Amino acid sequence: MHQHDSRLAKIRKLLAQAEDPAATPEEATAFTAKATELIAAYGIDVALLEDRAPQGSPVADLVLDVSSPYAAEKAVLAFEIADALRCHGVRRTQRSYDGSQVSLHVFGRRCDLACVEMLFTSLLLQGTGAMLATAVPWGEHVAAFRRTWWLGFAGAVGRRLREAERQAAQGAEERFARAGTSAAVVLADHAREAEDALRAAYPRLQTAGPRRLTGGGGAAGWQSGQRADLGRARGVRDGGHRQIAG
Repeated sequence: MHQHDSRLAKIRKLLAQAEDPAATPEEATAFTAKATELIAAYGIDVALLEDRAPQGSPVADLVLDVSSPYAAEKAVLAFEIADALRCHGVRRTQRSYDGSQVSLHVFGRRCDLACVEMLFTSLLLQGTGAMLATAVPWGEHVAAFRRTWWLGFAGAVGRRLREAERQAAQGAEERFARAGTSAAVVLADHAREAEDALRAAYPRLQTAGPRRLTGGGGAAGWQSGQRADLGRARGVRDGGHRQIAG
């Protein structure tokens, strides 16, 4: 098996262990943290190899289906993951007689897209379990609480991923320097290429305005995503994200 395939297999195994219902919250956090660390290192290593090979890996794309309920908030989780891994996505909403179907069309390098898909699938499962295990306080509207819970969870996940990526890039600067380049420059180029591909596919893209949600689940969601009690927040703002109506 190719070295990179072995790395991906190890990441998948760690995420599967985190998803296991038998895993304690502490164990799930540890497995996910290790997978995140490996994903960051994997992306850095592939980026260095692609920089040495002029042909590189072309920007590709994938579509992530986002299931109801709370599809809009789950899509924010997908955005956070994609953005942290140098990918860019657009939310698509297709309306039909039986409701709306939400998906995220993501552009990026193939290795980054593979990690986005793995993480999103795993964190959706982990997040759903954690959300259902979180008691909705008396007097709270269940749906409002859970919408803000997902936003808190997504924010914590995004912050952790960006920090892991930052540390991995910082640690790899010496290796990139020996190759005559910079990790920061190469990774920024990958993100820009993904952005260019998205804009070429959606030339009339619009940005949705922020929503103000009043549920009180943001802090509980953040705690599940970050494993740190940052206090309770009554309101959560969902920052604007690119989207296109289907």
